[in-house]
Amino acid sequence: MVWGVAAALVANLLFSAGFVIEKRALSTLPPLSAGRPARLVLHLLRSPLWILGAAALLLGFAAQLLVYRTLPLVAAQGLFVTGLVMLLLLSALFLGERASGRERRGMVAIVAALVMLVLSLRDSTETISRAAPVPVLLALCVPSLALGAVLFLSAERRSRRRHRLPTAGVPYGVAVGFLYGVSSLAIKGVAGLLDPADPAGTARAVLTSPYPWILLFTGSTGLVFSQTALQRCRASLIVPVVTTVNFLFATVSGTVAFDEPLPTEPLRLGLRLGGAVVAVAVLVALPRHEPGADADAGTRALPAAPAPARAALPPGPSASADPDLPALPPAGRPLSATLRPAPPEHAPERP
Repeated sequence: MVWGVAAALVANLLFSAGFVIEKRALSTLPPLSAGRPARLVLHLLRSPLWILGAAALLLGFAAQLLVYRTLPLVAAQGLFVTGLVMLLLLSALFLGERASGRERRGMVAIVAALVMLVLSLRDSTETISRAAPVPVLLALCVPSLALGAVLFLSAERRSRRRHRLPTAGVPYGVAVGFLYGVSSLAIKGVAGLLDPADPAGTARAVLTSPYPWILLFTGSTGLVFSQTALQRCRASLIVPVVTTVNFLFATVSGTVAFDEPLPTEPLRLGLRLGGAVVAVAVLVALPRHEPGADADAGTRALPAAPAPARAALPPGPSASADPDLPALPPAGRPLSATLRPAPPEHAPERP
């Protein structure tokens, strides 16, 4: 249990650092679009800073393998949620992002959830499942992946509307959270197939299972979706939403797919379920739009007042638009000196 908790904390640090580094790199890149995935990936691979952040995330996924081998799925996911506190601190230090009061209270609630989940692991002798039935796994994953894609595309359409409120990233985070939740189930399945004593057998078992193919899809799609959302929204808000949705989906679906029973002791059961309830409350309480977005959107919706008309004064006699009209006199010369009646073209002869 101790190794599992330590590995979870290391994974949290790697994930938080990776997201912050990627966000810093994305701020220097041109606007990304999920509709052009090849162009998006090309921009990312040209950024050494982004590659460093992606490497940190990959190491975090590797640390997850140890966590899933030593801790139950619900407890492991609950520990991953606590990485939100690290992310909040790092984003404030290196990105200059300031969380709102509601978001700070949410982080405090996340710390409370961490304490509850760790206490639920005390003297734990729970069964840790190694595999899930393939039909059950696919029945849970395929609709969730489709739902995540639909939510993301819907958020993209709303972002193109005129006079819209600037989104804080919650719709994007929910969509990416479903993808990462499915990815968590696949990582859990791969962790159960690992056998250090038989590398060849491990490779054969992994490749003949659906887990690597699920990871391939969630990894490629999640890369396009997450980087597009991370560039447009604050990391200190979108990553908590992703983590919370990932936690909820993985705990509910994983409990069904891997058939890991919850604790039977009332106190430990209450602590573990209470941590899940706190995570849901944090997600519901997060703001849907950036602070002050209502006022900004109202300002943008008002039509601009027409500028007062100005009488354009010609700079001098030579600038007259019509040569038949008299030009204005120079400064200091009376107007009567200029506006004199013109002599007739054919004056009558005197007798």
